Formats: sequence, C-alpha cells, structure tokens
Amino acid sequence: MGSHTGNHFQKRYVMKNMQLQKVVCCLLVLSYFCLLNVESLLAWPVSGTDSQGQAYVIDQRPLRVISLVPEISEILFAIGADEALVGITQHTVTPAAAAQKKVVGGFFAPGIEEIEALNPDLIFVADLQQEVRAHFQNKCRLLTLNVTGIDSAMERIELLGRIFGREEAARKVVAENREQLTLIARKVAGIPAGKRQRAVRLMGSESLMVPGDDSFQNDFIRAAGAIPPKFGENGKIIAITTEEWQRFDPQVVYGCGNGKPEILEAAGVKDVSALQNNRFYSFPCDFTCRAGVNIGNFVSWLAARIYSEEFSDPSRQVRPDQVLSEKAVAVDLPYVRQARVVESSIRDFKNRTLLVDFKAPQTILSSLEGPRAEISTVGNHYYPAPTWGLGDDESVDAMRRRTCAVLAQSPEETSLLFTGADINNLAISSQNFKEMTVNALVTAGVTSNAVRMGRDAGNFYEPGTINVLIMTNMQLSPRAMTRAMISVTEGKTAALTDLDIRSSSSPNLPATGTGTDNILVVQGEGPAIDNTGGHSKMGELIARAVYEGVLEAVARQNGITRERSIFARLGERHISLWQLLSDDMEGCNLSKAETIAEVERLLIDSPYAGFMAAAFAASDAEQAGLLTDFRALGDWGRTVSSSISHKADMEWQHRFAPGDLPPMLAIAFESLINGVCAAASSPAGP
Repeated sequence: MGSHTGNHFQKRYVMKNMQLQKVVCCLLVLSYFCLLNVESLLAWPVSGTDSQGQAYVIDQRPLRVISLVPEISEILFAIGADEALVGITQHTVTPAAAAQKKVVGGFFAPGIEEIEALNPDLIFVADLQQEVRAHFQNKCRLLTLNVTGIDSAMERIELLGRIFGREEAARKVVAENREQLTLIARKVAGIPAGKRQRAVRLMGSESLMVPGDDSFQNDFIRAAGAIPPKFGENGKIIAITTEEWQRFDPQVVYGCGNGKPEILEAAGVKDVSALQNNRFYSFPCDFTCRAGVNIGNFVSWLAARIYSEEFSDPSRQVRPDQVLSEKAVAVDLPYVRQARVVESSIRDFKNRTLLVDFKAPQTILSSLEGPRAEISTVGNHYYPAPTWGLGDDESVDAMRRRTCAVLAQSPEETSLLFTGADINNLAISSQNFKEMTVNALVTAGVTSNAVRMGRDAGNFYEPGTINVLIMTNMQLSPRAMTRAMISVTEGKTAALTDLDIRSSSSPNLPATGTGTDNILVVQGEGPAIDNTGGHSKMGELIARAVYEGVLEAVARQNGITRERSIFARLGERHISLWQLLSDDMEGCNLSKAETIAEVERLLIDSPYAGFMAAAFAASDAEQAGLLTDFRALGDWGRTVSSSISHKADMEWQHRFAPGDLPPMLAIAFESLINGVCAAASSPAGP
C-alpha cells in the first residue's frame, strides 16, 4: 500500500516535472523569438518631418514601396529591405537584384501610370518630381528625404532602417562608412594647410556647372581633406562664370561618367592649375552623385587621387600592414589542402585575397607570370580603388612580394593574380562529366576597362579585370595547360557577348574582354589529360565553367544581368537624348524635356523596348560590316511611329546629325521621337 502510494506520488511528480520542463522550454523558445524580433516590435511607429516640411507617422513596415531616388533604392538593398521594393527608376542598376524590379521610368520623368499600376503604399520622391507629388498626394504616403552633408546622409540610412525594421543592418552600413571616413581623416590630418588642395566637382559637360555651397558633394571634398569652393549660392547645381572658375583656380577637378567634359577645353576654363597639371579625374556616377551606401568608399578614393603622393609615402601610414581576418572557401579537389579568403590591411586600405593551398607543390601556367613550378599556393588578390594610383610604378614582382609578406606567404612558392574586382564578389563555377571535374574561380569587372580586341587601342586603363583560376581533378600536360588558355578566353568572350557588354572606349562595339584580364591554370593531379581544345570534353567543361562563372561574377560586381532594362543598355552605350537632341524640337509641339519624357515612357513598354533591343542587334551587325541595307529597319520604324501617333502617313524628321549615333540607332530613336511628336500634333494629344 505504502509502496503503491509512493509510486503514485513519484509518477505525479515526474509528470509535473515534465510539464514544468515543457513550459520552461516553451518560454525559452518564446523569449528567443521575442529577442529576435524586439527590434522590429520597437521600430514602429516612426514619425518625423520630411524635407518638404510634411509631417509623417509610419505605423508599420511598408509593404509596397516605389523609390524614385536611386540612392534610397541602393540603401534599401544594402539593409535587406528590398523585399518591399516593387518599383525603381532606370538609374538604379546595382545590385544585380535590381534587374528583377519593375522600372517605372527615369529619375526626371517617372511614369504616373506605371507607378499607379504597382499600387504602392509608400513612394520616395525627389523635390523635382512635382508631377508625381501632385498626382499621389492624397492617394498614398510620399516621403522626400534630402541630405545636405555626410552626417545627414548617415541619419537617412538609420531612418530607413527604422522605417523598415532593419535597424541593425542600417547601423552596420553606417559603421562601415564611418570607419572609412575616420581612416581618411587620420591620413590627411598631417597634411599642412599650405598643401591642402583646392578641389571642385564639375556637374556640366558643356557649361560650368558645379554643386552649390550647401551641397553634400562639397562635404565629400572636405572629408577628403581638400578645400571646396564657395561661390555664394546654394543649390544642387549652380552655374558659375569663367571668372569665378579662374578666381578659385582648382588644383583638382573631377566628374562622373566617361571621358573629359567638353567645357574643360574651352578658352579660359582650361587655364586653371588642375587642367594645366592634368589633374582631372572621372569616377562612377553612383559614387560621385549619390549620398548613400558608398560615401566612405568614394571619399577614400577621392582623397587617394587628390593626395596620391602623400598616400604613397609609407611613413604616412596610420596603421600597420596586417592580416585582419580569414574565412574558408569550398574548393573540393583531392590535392587542395584548403581554400580561404584573407582580409588584410595594406597601405591602410582593406585588401582581400583568395588563397588556395595545395597538399603538394604544383606546376602552374599564368598569363601574368608565365610557367612556374613548385608552387604551393595560388591566388587572386583584390586591391581597392583608393590604392590603384599608388602602385603604378611598382612591378608585378614587387606587388607580389609586398602582398606575400603581409599574408606570410613565400613569394617563391606563391603565384598570384591581381584585380580591382572585389573578392567578395568571387564566383566559383563547377562543371562535371563522368569522372571529370573543372572548377573556375572567377572575378570580373567590366564597366571601366572593357575592350574589343582587334578594334580598340592598347591604352592603359584602371583595373576592372576578369581573372580566372582553373583547377581540375585531372593532370594536365603542358600542351593541355596552354590550350586551356584559349578555351578559357573563348568561354569568357561568349559570356560577355551574351551579356551585351560594351567596349569602354568604343561603346558602339561589343567587348571581348577587359584590358587587364588574366588566367591561371593549375596542372592538377589525376588521370593524364593532353587535350583541352574545343572538340574535347575537358575543353567543353573548362569553357562552360568559365562562361557561367563570368555571368555570375559580372552580376555580383557590376549588377549587370541579361534581365537589365533597356535604359541600362542605353547608358552602357553612352547614349543620352538630353545631349543629342537639339533644344529646338523643330516640327514638334512638345519641348525637348517633354519629348524625352514620352520616349522614356514608351521604352518602359515591352513592345517598344523590344524594338530598341532589335535595333541594338542590328547596329552591332552594321558596325561589323554584316548589314548594309537599312531599309527593313526603316520600314519597321515607320510602322512603330504610326502605332504611336495613330497616323498612317507622317513626315519623317531627321533628329540627329550624321555621326551622332550609329545609323540603326538613329533610325530607331527617330521612329519613337517622330511618333511622339506626331501624336502631340493631333487634337487628342499624345
């Protein structure tokens, strides 16, 4: 009886204990998830006053957002809030995921109907987008978030983090930028006042246009340790006289895009110190024109250009060359001991190196170093943009020895390639057939120095670089290693062709590579292979691995994919209707701005975008000499014009001077413009 009672109470105790444990366990799990979401729970409501003086209260995370401001779009991608982003302008091209978003038009003329069709609950608008503001004022929330300097730009990133419940990610973006800005401040602190350089950002190509005194762009110059101008006028863009330009006498002038602006060759303009000393620099537009996620990167790059002599002086380094961290990379081959990406500080800037260590020394063939034996480690070293001008007089061997010293690698046993494409954007592509495996480790950047070999001049360009490391599970003969170079090159060029990558110096021509491409082939271990040509299975695998690797690496580095908009492809060809069209739109009831806005709206629609894409292909064929009769495209163009204007017969107006555009593209644009103008002349309007 006592034993039975004892067992009964023991069972009840065990059951209660188990129930208690379950309750405690559930509470712990609930607490864990509450901790995970506490930031989100505390994020809303978010309230304030925007740049238009409009008060706002945001009660919950926006779900359908359109950003008509490119730097805000980039911030949303950077903080992981892009799942809410349903519409962007044509000027948002990075990261690669931007190609999956709906383009609603250009920054200057976004499409009202396209925006409305996306049913947004929040639109980020700029000051000048008054038509959008007027149309949607009472339909959905509008926010204008201007910045006047670096601090307000950082505050905007943090505000967007709160609005979208991504505060931690936003703080990380801000911290990374602040770290770079602090580094530059330390590096320029020792430059005496008498050696501080006067610098100006040029905004116009045909006239002297610069940022106003209150522009964030002048804050970039101050952060780089230089002296911006003060012309006594505020605004995003102001016009100045040649006399004002000469009085400031800039020692450094910089702009965005490609080439040197025409205005800098004008009498009086070209006589300032910067241009006499060949100190005009051009940077990517998404760095110079946007106060967003790249502020730290751009200020670092700008400072290194302005003070290249000081930044090249080892005695002025503020922190030692050293390894900062490393992480493993998966390369599954029997003779590979380990693969890793090592982050280091060299000349004060963060470098990253892919290193692949072998179990036993290998023979390699490098397009940079030639054939080498007894190599224990191969790699690909990324040195960032601020350092590009600091080692121009340094040989490849000196660069290799410097890098190896920091990474504690033996120069005699290490073979490296060098690149300006970030190793964080590395693509590893594998191809297999039966027992054969090929790994292609690829970095690629194609926006600054792409070339078409056989047509372009062999001038020196900044690093962009497609670098390819080839490793197989076979033992390649010397003949096979050499022939593999051709298979790699053909696979790379096929990828660039299919992506429609343009030559940087001749944008009317498709590119075949960049001016600084390199290949490294490892001999490997396994069954002997003596043929890697196009008709061999190994050659096929090498080319396929490279093809896929280049597609992925270009998307990671430059945001360029097959799915990108027709606007992005126009930009890659350096085609701007604002620059090409005359201010006097003869025979058209629309102004130049109105005409361009209508053309941009047409190009959002797939039929007209498809027409322009076909014109691109026809233009390439014409440039190659394969197409000499333009009548078919002309007939198609007249049909397109009629579909726009709803007029069967209309007068054809030539809108471009000979040589402004390739003939096929001139026909295509004139088809759209003439259709728009003819529609505007009808009683119903366009």
